Amino acid sequence: MTAPRVMYQGRWTPWFYVLPTLLVIGIFILYPVVNTAALSLSDRRGDRSAGVECAQDAPCWGALENYRYALTSDEMTRALGNNALWLALMVPATVGMGLLAAVLADRVRYESLVKSIIFMPMAISFIGAGVIWQFVYHIEAGSGAQIGLLNAGLVAAGQPPVPWLSTSGLANLALMVVGLWLWAGFCMTILSAALKGLPVEVLEASRVDGASEWQVFRHIMLPMISPTVTVVTTTLFIIVLKIFDIVFVMTNGNFGTEVIANRMFNLIVTHVGRSTAIAVLLLGMTVPVMIFNVRRFREQEEMR
Repeated sequence: MTAPRVMYQGRWTPWFYVLPTLLVIGIFILYPVVNTAALSLSDRRGDRSAGVECAQDAPCWGALENYRYALTSDEMTRALGNNALWLALMVPATVGMGLLAAVLADRVRYESLVKSIIFMPMAISFIGAGVIWQFVYHIEAGSGAQIGLLNAGLVAAGQPPVPWLSTSGLANLALMVVGLWLWAGFCMTILSAALKGLPVEVLEASRVDGASEWQVFRHIMLPMISPTVTVVTTTLFIIVLKIFDIVFVMTNGNFGTEVIANRMFNLIVTHVGRSTAIAVLLLGMTVPVMIFNVRRFREQEEMR
């Protein structure tokens, strides 16, 4: 009787350790995902029994009408385009700025001070950063003095003030600068750790062989830290896909700055079905990037 009892206990004991985690995941992750997917098939009131009303100016997809809106409406087309613009411009710029800061800071005596200053914005909430940069971009419409930092500088230089946040096209770039300011420190910290982990012997040998600093960086350092660069880039992809705080605080999606998460938030009160359909769409775009990121991170850990 002892052997079967030991086998029985050995079979079920690991599940008792995992059970609390599984319960938390089921209650706070799996159930909300399933419920959100169900609500995405409902009407504006979240009533699944009443069916989904169809737009008058487009063919009805029945139960998938909310997804038709999420994929083809003018508002969502603009939001998807803006998210794509953030991905195309802000992500490479932030990774590049973080990598440049990591390389240059490693060559100065006051490295810790420089890195602390660059990383400091990460200690500020995204809402707080939006409020700070609203003052930076502020324009005084009347005859009073310009108190916004940028416009005050332009006026002092004899140039007219610029409505940074209310000019279509320019507003998106102004918001991306805030994102760059926030996340460059994150990229710098991760990439700096990867650079410090490179074998010094390989770098010194390449310099002895006559390689310039640019050649050392391009042909040796960059390929060796490429897994880390990939992880940082995909992490920023996920952050940008879910970008909300900066846009909501600074423009609320006006002046051509609407993004997916902000559109989802604005619809949650007026149309539950459409809002949750956008949430499912956002989840569908984020999960593949997260899976790829986890796999790359595991590969990087195995290489170590």
